[in-house]
Amino acid sequence: MRIALAHDWLVSFRGGEAVLDRLARLLLADGHSISRIYTMFDNGARLTPVLDALPRTVAPIGRLPFASTRLRRWMLPLYPQAVGALSNALARDHAREPVDLVVSTSTAAIKGLKAPRGVTHICYCNSPARYLWAQTDQYALGRWGRLRVLGLRLFGAPLRTWDRRTAAHSDVLIANSTHIAARIRAAYGREALVIHPPVRTDYYTPADGNRPPPAREDFWLVVGAIEPYKRLDLAVAAARAANIRLVVAGGGSQLAEARKTHERPGRVEFLGRVSDEQLRDLYRRARVLIFPQEEDFGIVLVEAQACGLPAVARAAGGALDIVIPHQTGELFEGAEIAPIVDAALRITPEMSAAAAANAQRFSESRFDEAIRRVLARP
Repeated sequence: MRIALAHDWLVSFRGGEAVLDRLARLLLADGHSISRIYTMFDNGARLTPVLDALPRTVAPIGRLPFASTRLRRWMLPLYPQAVGALSNALARDHAREPVDLVVSTSTAAIKGLKAPRGVTHICYCNSPARYLWAQTDQYALGRWGRLRVLGLRLFGAPLRTWDRRTAAHSDVLIANSTHIAARIRAAYGREALVIHPPVRTDYYTPADGNRPPPAREDFWLVVGAIEPYKRLDLAVAAARAANIRLVVAGGGSQLAEARKTHERPGRVEFLGRVSDEQLRDLYRRARVLIFPQEEDFGIVLVEAQACGLPAVARAAGGALDIVIPHQTGELFEGAEIAPIVDAALRITPEMSAAAAANAQRFSESRFDEAIRRVLARP
């Protein structure tokens, strides 16, 4: 088949882009061709060899000065206009050289892309937009929090109406977790097939080859973009209460502010963005992964467990699909400090082997098999 891909924005490589890359590689490996990627914003960042080689169509607003960099998040009220423009561009391209299928990966608005008449649109939905349907209060945290919340109050209702209406443009909705399937049901009144994201469990392993795993060290680990909803503050407070060193790996819009607020040499350390090799080493050496936020899925949780690192995660969102309490880690309720500390103290060395085995449920090969089954449907 000749397939058009669509993605909300191409500005950095995170979980959503990892799914997009795996989809692209799978389609090409199976003999399909990809016409191009349709996206609202593109800042020119290098992502992966496969994605970087594909031609792109960027919405007109994404080509405005700074729109794909510092202004992208503030252009939320214009997202419907951007998706409409991309739908028109897709229709024009289809008239010149037809496509057989549209596959989108969406966390914001691109699931509303309208495929040409007679062309099926399959959407892999990482989540209905969090800032519209859930966790809106989390965007009040951090710098510019009040201004973000004011904007969501002004534009939230019409954007939700548009989002609900244009969700019908996706003929098949795939959710990345049972949590997201429930959110899709509540937001759009539709059922979604659950296919967990692909995780590189052949790369994230407890040790290299036949070597024994390295000894665990006495520090907790947090991994991920430093954003308000990630609730880094809870992890920092819990580590201080437990009197244990906390290492934080990840970039994000709030990194500089978090360093000023929380960094203490030898107690709370911020590494910024790290390489995959450095991250794997951290997973192999840390005592516990602390995951204090509610996530749509939580690829970090699977990567950590694949390396034999048990996790302490909030009992919400995708973590409920991943962490097996008392076996591969522990879950805690709410947003309090004491439950995190108590859960971390229940982690035992015996959980490492179970965590590594559990992670295989989310391998790339299992993702590939599930996607192929969807593509093979009449």
